[in-house]
Amino acid sequence: MEIRPFRGWRYVGRLDGDISPYVAPPYDVLSAEDKQHYLGEARDNIVAVDLPHVPPTGEGPEEVYRRAADRLAEWESSGVLRQDDPAALYVYEQAFEWAGRTYVRRAMLCGVRATELGRDVIPHEHVFPGPLADRLKLTECTRTQLSPIFGFYEDPAGRVGAVLAEIAAKRPVARAVLNEVVESLWLIDEPARIETVASALRDVPVFIADGHHRYTTALNYIQRLGGAGGLSDDHEANYVMFALVSRDDPGLLILPTHRMIRGLPEGFSVAELADEMGDFEWRRSGTADIGRAGIETLLGCSPPGAMVLIDGPEAQLWVASLQRPEAMAEAVPDATDEWRCLPPSILHELVIEKALKPRTAGELLVSYTPDVQKVVAACRSGEAQLGVILQSIPVGSVVAIASSGGSMPHKSTYFYPKVTTGMVLKPLE
Repeated sequence: MEIRPFRGWRYVGRLDGDISPYVAPPYDVLSAEDKQHYLGEARDNIVAVDLPHVPPTGEGPEEVYRRAADRLAEWESSGVLRQDDPAALYVYEQAFEWAGRTYVRRAMLCGVRATELGRDVIPHEHVFPGPLADRLKLTECTRTQLSPIFGFYEDPAGRVGAVLAEIAAKRPVARAVLNEVVESLWLIDEPARIETVASALRDVPVFIADGHHRYTTALNYIQRLGGAGGLSDDHEANYVMFALVSRDDPGLLILPTHRMIRGLPEGFSVAELADEMGDFEWRRSGTADIGRAGIETLLGCSPPGAMVLIDGPEAQLWVASLQRPEAMAEAVPDATDEWRCLPPSILHELVIEKALKPRTAGELLVSYTPDVQKVVAACRSGEAQLGVILQSIPVGSVVAIASSGGSMPHKSTYFYPKVTTGMVLKPLE
């Protein structure tokens, strides 16, 4: 990939560099209530611009995007935001806890030259037209990339990591705390260091972890500009802001995305599935009273591809392990072996499509969360008739499937934590 620095716009914040009131999670995980919460913290919070239309699943009225662009221009002219000079790369750290352990994930914010998907930038998810329309309209109005795409890359010699670590030993220029994640930012503006990093990544692709709609939007925006005759090869829009993380970074944490299912017939029980689905070995394993750690330990001690099903308000736990792998080959003969072994693939093809959907005359409703306790609570309250806890997917599986041109099943990975919006904004002109 080809990277280059850019003159980012950043919140001025408080005297000590604290910009906590102004940052927010990415647009696609926020509700209208979330937006109001963050605006209650600060009227100039980034959601005022990044989330003009809720939910962002389709294009909204023209005026909401115009108001967002006007608000951004006001921030730039009034000094709420200040543009860096000279152009820089940015070291970006997130320190967080998960399951009793502390992690630090170190990224680099930079511009990556946009290329067609599958060449220098490798996807692993499908995109949908509604969110693309929303993001493209916002980009056209603001002419700014508000949120980075989260990507990972190979750095076996540690050349990039060494530069980032050297910079991160200094005092950060900005910091924030968002949802108990500590965010820190540093600048790299020395030409020698920038060249060291750029040369190390020149022949290395980037795999998209999160932000497929944002990257596709960048390609669509470039196409629009090119069609209007306003795009030179060196135009800033040709470089898309990424948060690049080394594949070997100990903070590159992938959580599974669990399922909460409703729409099944009244009186449904997992025991029915156990009686009829001979492709699996079924084992009762107590109730969800063992807690999140107990459920995750139970799943960790099970064979690869196993899942824990939570049955109804009693929250009875069942462990289902696929005993006949050829069942997946029969169900999806055109898929790769790697894809067939993924826990979400097994769940979708053999449980949801083959066993659950035939049981209902209506629509089977599936919602998603990385939080085991939310699944348990939904089952206990009756909000969900069935909960499914999945094993996590290793980063090597993401790489293998993406490199072969394939796509992961829907909601397969949750790279935790999300990359925060508002640490740096990238102009596109």
